Amino acid sequence: MVWVPLSPTSSDRRALLCAPSTTTMSLEWLMDWSWSLDGLRDFIATGIQSFRDCDATALVAVACLLVLFVWYCYHVGREQPRAYATVNALMQSAEVNGVQNGFVYCQSPECVRCSHHDGLNQKLYHNLQEYAKRYSWSGMGRIHKGIREQGRYLNSRPSIQKPEVFFLPDLPTTPYFSRDAQKHDVELLERNFQTILCEFETLYKAFSNCSLPQGWKMNSTPSGEWFTFYLVNQGMCVPRNCRRCPRTYRLLGSLRTCIGNNVFGNACISVLSPGTVIAEHYGPTNIRIRCHLGLKTPSNCELVVGGEPQCWAEGRCLLFDDSFLHTAFHEGAPEEGPRVVFMVDLWHPNVAAAERQALDFIFAPGR
Repeated sequence: MVWVPLSPTSSDRRALLCAPSTTTMSLEWLMDWSWSLDGLRDFIATGIQSFRDCDATALVAVACLLVLFVWYCYHVGREQPRAYATVNALMQSAEVNGVQNGFVYCQSPECVRCSHHDGLNQKLYHNLQEYAKRYSWSGMGRIHKGIREQGRYLNSRPSIQKPEVFFLPDLPTTPYFSRDAQKHDVELLERNFQTILCEFETLYKAFSNCSLPQGWKMNSTPSGEWFTFYLVNQGMCVPRNCRRCPRTYRLLGSLRTCIGNNVFGNACISVLSPGTVIAEHYGPTNIRIRCHLGLKTPSNCELVVGGEPQCWAEGRCLLFDDSFLHTAFHEGAPEEGPRVVFMVDLWHPNVAAAERQALDFIFAPGR
């Protein structure tokens, strides 16, 4: 402990002059001050001696650490503060790297999910106004709200569900739906399982003649091979392919809730080869349910939606909301063959008839 003397105040000085023991107190104060200096001198001497006792290696190590610390402080001090990234900058960076929301996605300019258009909300609002002028504003409240606040909805959604293009508010959200959600269409598809399977097997025979037969599309995957054969692609019929699967195409016309008149509607045969993994991604909207009818379902194949795994079954439909983060994989043995499903997009059961008609108008292909 080091004692530091304090300067006496004027009142203290008067008290010292008047007190009979002034000389004695002054001597005690000087002795305390001398003791404090001796203690400080001893402390410094001890530190110097400790430093001398250290070996050369330790001194070099300490010196290096000091030099690194000084260099780090200098480097950090020179850095400019990072500006906050704008949404547009993030989108541009994602397009350059082929990544969106941290997940791999395709880079096709024709893909409604992957091609980002400037002024999309203004275009949607213009289409809604045009629809209301022709028909009515009745029942358009939820769509109007969704378009007006689309940016806020998409930016505030939890990472488990982030539709890339359009979010309709106030819809029940769940990764999977029961078969009763679209009971009529599910039962119709399952009754025609053999018809669809036979047309697929006829198509698939062409793979023995060439690597990618006409009408098939190869999709990008981290591993393996993923092929699709579209009958309806983003609301547009593919005539050449439909002629090769006539009964399956006619079946689409019998479905009550099939999305066939806007860019969110698709119908295709999807084939995963053994060893294939589809990267995690989001669908473009929450207004639809994606239906998978199992045609060939080997073991060790799974669909994971919103973190929940499910397995396909031959002749059975699996319904899910693809605006949730989802992936699929086929880890079966090569001799088991591919996993094959017939995929068709159905309306979300809580989208009203008037809203479906308006959404078909707003999101019509080519609009």
